[in-house]
Amino acid sequence: MARERLYLFDTTLRDGAQTQGVDFSVEDKNNIAKALDALGIDYIEGGWPGANPGDTEFFNNPPELKHSTFTAFGMTRRPGRSASNDPGLSAILNAKTPAVCLVGKSWDFHVDVALGIEQSENIAMISDSIKEAVAQGREAMYDAEHFFDGYKSNPEFALACLKAAHDAGARWVVLCDTNGGTLPGEVERIVTEVTAHIPGSHLGIHTHNDTENAVANTLMAVKAGVRQVQGTLNGLGERCGNANIISLIPSLVLKEPFKSLVDTGINEDGLKALTAISRLLDDILNRSPNLHQAYVGAAAFAHKGGLHVSAVEKDPRTYEHIDPAIVGNKRHLLVSDQAGRSNIIAQLRDIGLDLDPKDPRVDRLLEEVKEREFKGFSYDGALASFELMARRRLGQLPKYFDVESFRVSVERRYNARGELLTVSDAVVKILVDGERYMSVGEGNGPVNALDSALRKDLGKYSEFIDDLRLVDFKVRILTSGTEAVTRVLIESTDSSNKRWFTVGVSPNIVDASFAALIDSITYKLYRAGAPASK
Repeated sequence: MARERLYLFDTTLRDGAQTQGVDFSVEDKNNIAKALDALGIDYIEGGWPGANPGDTEFFNNPPELKHSTFTAFGMTRRPGRSASNDPGLSAILNAKTPAVCLVGKSWDFHVDVALGIEQSENIAMISDSIKEAVAQGREAMYDAEHFFDGYKSNPEFALACLKAAHDAGARWVVLCDTNGGTLPGEVERIVTEVTAHIPGSHLGIHTHNDTENAVANTLMAVKAGVRQVQGTLNGLGERCGNANIISLIPSLVLKEPFKSLVDTGINEDGLKALTAISRLLDDILNRSPNLHQAYVGAAAFAHKGGLHVSAVEKDPRTYEHIDPAIVGNKRHLLVSDQAGRSNIIAQLRDIGLDLDPKDPRVDRLLEEVKEREFKGFSYDGALASFELMARRRLGQLPKYFDVESFRVSVERRYNARGELLTVSDAVVKILVDGERYMSVGEGNGPVNALDSALRKDLGKYSEFIDDLRLVDFKVRILTSGTEAVTRVLIESTDSSNKRWFTVGVSPNIVDASFAALIDSITYKLYRAGAPASK
C-alpha cells in the first residue's frame, strides 16, 4: 500500500512564544524559521500580524524560505462585520503570506456564553472568513478551537463548524484539543467519526500537553486519518506546552504503523538534525536542554548499570529502541557507584582512552570512582570531572596552574539610595610557570565572584578561556546537620556550543563550588590544547 503524505506544521513562533518566560526577538524568529525550513517542515506559522510590534516587523520582512510555506495566524471575522471590512482579518490577509490559519469557535458553550451570538452567526463567520482568504489566493486553514470539548458537548454543531470551513474552500480543517484534556482513546474515536464527514486528507490535529498526552494524541489522530500534524520545538507552549514536534517526527518516520502509513517528507539528513535543532532552540532561549527529552536528550541513550552496559555493548537493541545517531544523538555509558568494568572501559573509550580490560589501572579507577561517590561525588552527571580524574590518574593530564589560595567575602549593606544590596568579593592567588598571580573579582554571589577573579588574570591561559561561560549551577545538601556535605554541579559551555558538567564536594559550599569551577576551567584548557605549565 502506498504511503500517504503527512504534512508537518510548526507553531513554535506563535504557540511557543506563549510559554511563560519565552520572548522571541525578530532575529530569534528568523533563526528558528531558517532551521525549520532546512529541516523540511511543510508549514511555519510566524505569529499573528499586527498583534505586537515584533510580529508586525517579522511579517513586514519575512524570512526567505526554500521549502516551508510561511503562514499567518489570526481570527475569523468578528460578529456584525463583513469579512472584507474587518480590521483584524484584514491585518492577517495584508501580511501577504502564502497561507493563513484562522481560529474560530467550535464549542457551543463558547458561542452561547463567551460570544453571546446565534450559532448560525458563528458558522457564517467561519465560512465568510475562509471564502475571503481563498478569494485572495491564499491557502486557507480553519483552526477549530476547543473542538474536542465542543464535539463531546454538541457533535452536530461542532461538525457544522468544520463543514462550513471545508465547504468554503479550506485546505485544512484543524481539530484542536485546546485545553489538553482529551485522552488518546477519545481522540482516535472522535477523529474516526469526523473522517466520515470530512476526508482525512483535509484534516489536521493540534494538541496541548496538559495531561502529558499531546504526542500520543497526535499519533492516534494520524492513525485515525488526519494528514496534517501541528507541534512546537521541544514542546514549547502555554501552560504545559504543545505536542513536541521533535518527538513526533522520529516516531512518525521510524515507528510502525506510521512509517508504513505516511510519508512526512523528512529525509535522513533531517532526522540527523533533530538533536542540533532542539539544542539550538535552548541556546536561543538561554536555558539548559532537557537531559531526559525523548530521542534528543543527553540522557536519552545513557546507560548506568553495569549489566545494562555489558548488554548494550553486545547488542545495542537490548536497551536502545533506535540507533541514537539516526536522530543526531549519541550513546552515553555512565560511570557511578553502580558501574562495572564495562562502564569504565566504555567511558574511557568514549573519551579516547583505549585500555586493555585486564589492565590493573581499570580496577583501580573503578574503585576510586566508587570510593569518591561514597563521599558524595556523582560522575554520571559530571563526565568532564570523570575524564579529568581518569587522565590525571593515567598521567595524561598536563599541569596548568596551582591554586595557592582563595578567599571570598560577602557584604550586605544599603547603597546611597537606601536599597539593600548583597555583594560578593573574591581574591584568588595562583601560580603559572612559577609566577604568582593575584586577582580580585566581584559578583552577585560567591561563585560568580570567584569566576570573575579567575578570568581576570590566568596568565598565559587567559586567552584560552575567553569564550568560557557558566550556564547552570546546582547545589545539593547530601547530609543534614551543622556538618552537612554539599555537592555542587556546574554546567559550562563555550563558543562551540559544547556543554560539559563538573562536580565538587565539600562540607563548605564555596569550597565545593570552587572545586567544580577549577575542573571546568581545566577541562576547557585541555580541550583547547593549552600548553602545560613549565
